Amino acid sequence: MDKKNALRAGALAAGTTLMMLLMSSPALALTRDDGDDPGQGLSVIETLGLYVVAPLVLFGVIAGLVLVLDKSHESHRVTTRNVKTKPKAASEA
Repeated sequence: MDKKNALRAGALAAGTTLMMLLMSSPALALTRDDGDDPGQGLSVIETLGLYVVAPLVLFGVIAGLVLVLDKSHESHRVTTRNVKTKPKAASEA
C-alpha cells in the first residue's frame, strides 16, 4: 500500500515539475518589452553590499536595540537564582 502511494506521489511531483518547466519560457527573457528601460547593472561590490552587508547590519542594529532597550525585570527572567526548588509543605496545600 505504501509503495503505491509513494509511486503516485512521485508521479504527481514529476508531472507537476514537467508542466512548470514546459509552461515557463526563459527564452522570452531576452525579448525586450515596450517601454522597458533597464538601468546600469550593479558591480560585485554593490551587489554584496546590498544583499549581504546591509541585511547583516540591519540585523545587528535590531538585535542591539532589543538588548539595550530590554525592560524586563530580573524576577521575570528564568535563571538559576530565582528558581524555587523546595516543595511546598503538606500543611500549606
